Amino acid sequence: MSKDYYNILGIDKKASKVEIKKAFHKLAHKYHPDKKDGNEVKFKEASEAYSVLSDEKKRSEYDAYGQAFGGNSGAGPQGGFGGFDQQGQGGFEFDLGDIFGDFFGGRSSGKKRGSDISIDIEVSFSEAVFGVERKILITKNSFCESCKGTGAKKGSEMETCSTCNGNGKVRETKQSFFGSFSNVRVCEKCHGTGKVSKEKCKDCHGMGIQRKQEEINVKIPAGINNGEMIRLSGAGEAVIGGVAGDLYIKVRVTLHKYFRKEGADLKMDLAVKLSDALLGAEYTVETLDGKIKVKIPKGVTHGEMLRVRGKGAPVSENMRGDLYIKIKIKLPNKLSRKAKQLVEDLKKEGI
Repeated sequence: MSKDYYNILGIDKKASKVEIKKAFHKLAHKYHPDKKDGNEVKFKEASEAYSVLSDEKKRSEYDAYGQAFGGNSGAGPQGGFGGFDQQGQGGFEFDLGDIFGDFFGGRSSGKKRGSDISIDIEVSFSEAVFGVERKILITKNSFCESCKGTGAKKGSEMETCSTCNGNGKVRETKQSFFGSFSNVRVCEKCHGTGKVSKEKCKDCHGMGIQRKQEEINVKIPAGINNGEMIRLSGAGEAVIGGVAGDLYIKVRVTLHKYFRKEGADLKMDLAVKLSDALLGAEYTVETLDGKIKVKIPKGVTHGEMLRVRGKGAPVSENMRGDLYIKIKIKLPNKLSRKAKQLVEDLKKEGI
């Protein structure tokens, strides 16, 4: 039974080359075997469909003889099309490296990339508001400092790699039910350089990388929020013949005893006695810059906000948000006889 290549790519039979390429691009990213949730079978089906439909000659043959493709009816110029014989052993061949060249910024045999590293770091509320620098120690694969990742002894002569004959790449051809598939990969011996050293680096034994503990300086920017990530490009795991991955730092901000951060503003609650709310008073309040005195106006109401300018989080070098103080009036649980009489008098006054 023949395969419906249009259905595999999810496109119409009148789809243009651009639409075919976009459809394959989407599926390739989704099912690529290198991905965590990749699907090799669906990836190969999409690759096969693209290799046919992106070629005008193969596409026209498929449109004309597609129903007999891969079967035993013998329809078409060669019992199928595109060089397949009735046992599917024909010369259907394409280079996966060529197909992915347009999609992934280069050929599929491009430089390898090291793994990313993810860590958590905890900072205080104040450090998150004003920013801080931290030094962290992580153990990871790093490029050898002696040979700078080349694996060669300093000053050693270089010679042509015998595995790839100096090309830096090796072509592999595999046979399958659908024919022969060619793939181009980076030479593992020279790591794509086409050259190998006559003498290996003694520190890394020619590997170019070493597993070691490394101290990294991390700058926590002012105003960062809980759960935000900082990315340090190239600070992840190094890989032989490739580029290092990235380091992702998730920032966890500890809760403050008084303050809550909303944008560049800070908010807090202040418990005020009923008599002070009625008559007014002055309270000492903690801020991130130290203690300040705040005037409680006469007749302030429960839930009312007082604003202290410039005592919030930094917005720029010369500008900061504000501190908002929410008034919480404390009501006494018990009243003395005298206090109770005063309240009764206030009640008679309509207060």
